[in-house]
Amino acid sequence: MITGSKELIRDINTKLVLETIINNAAISRAATAKKLGLTKATISAIVQDLLNRKLIIEIGSDDTSLGRKPILISLNKKAGYVISIDLGVDTITALVSDLAGEDYSLKQIKTPSSKSLLIDALIQLIESMKRPENTPYGMVGITVGIHGVTIDNRVSFAPYYNLAGIDISGELKQHFNTPVYLENEANLSVIGEKTFQYDYANIANISVHSGIGLGIIINHQLYTGYSGRAGEFGHTIIEMDGRPCPCGNLGCLEQYVSERVLLKEYASRKSLGQASFEDYRKAYEDKDPDAMFIMDRFIKYMSAGINNILNAYNPDIVIINSSFTINFPDIVQEIEDCLRSRMNSYISIVPSVLRDTSILLGGACVAIKSFLGIENLKLNNNGYRSGTV
Repeated sequence: MITGSKELIRDINTKLVLETIINNAAISRAATAKKLGLTKATISAIVQDLLNRKLIIEIGSDDTSLGRKPILISLNKKAGYVISIDLGVDTITALVSDLAGEDYSLKQIKTPSSKSLLIDALIQLIESMKRPENTPYGMVGITVGIHGVTIDNRVSFAPYYNLAGIDISGELKQHFNTPVYLENEANLSVIGEKTFQYDYANIANISVHSGIGLGIIINHQLYTGYSGRAGEFGHTIIEMDGRPCPCGNLGCLEQYVSERVLLKEYASRKSLGQASFEDYRKAYEDKDPDAMFIMDRFIKYMSAGINNILNAYNPDIVIINSSFTINFPDIVQEIEDCLRSRMNSYISIVPSVLRDTSILLGGACVAIKSFLGIENLKLNNNGYRSGTV
């Protein structure tokens, strides 16, 4: 039983009511009271307060043949909007969405070559985007996904671009006068996957880009570890005394199977200055021997890495967010065929459906939950299966 001051209890009940309204999409006052075990008078008072604050709206009557039709209430998804940014090594992608993660717009720019230009580039990007007008609360939060480690809203380690000494959250907060959240991109990706696509209690989401990150959900909660470094999957060692890594170790996984490394190796085999994934894709579809070799390398090392994840965390599902599995989903079966250990137990290994959008949708989720003060949030975006995070 919850005990405490009347104000504390009312605040807790208000959050429970708002969470129930959002997670049921549309619900009546009576049904809310029944679900939460609160009196109708308490529910009516809280609902009226939320209506006054324009966080919820009345959307019509329930379809019932018994007595007077109850009025349904729902989240006012147009009460405000959020900004979510994927700060990549080569590109920066931004998303604007309402409080349901819907009606969003995207824009992408190149990542500035100099870190001194980064804050101005982020500000200009946000200000150049089409944003909702005349909303009750306006912009309620900005989330920035970092391809590195974050702790206490700061970047503590970013191996493939220089963000040292840049107070990203502080600078953006001061300029836009709104809360700013910095989070590892793999963590945002797993939040996006769970919220909009795969509703499982335990998820391992492998994010393969310039490096390799791992977003971990354990018992429906994001796991970040002691100092935010949980999930640095790319820095697990798979070759003793192997290739040097910016982290200081030798033989880290991402020095063998990150997209950056694999495309560089493919370009070297073809005597090219550089190669895009589109170059590689065409060659692989033509069964080019060098492209086939690169894919075999990806399958080999990814299988070894996933085997380690399965034994370390025993997740329900493993999601691979990589151009290799997204463009060639059949190789997931080849990866599974390499996992012959009797110790392995899982529901499925799947390629990401959301792709890079998972980072942006996860970032939107972080800002929305913080603004609404809600722990568990169910959203449904463009037909994606609802989930909870």
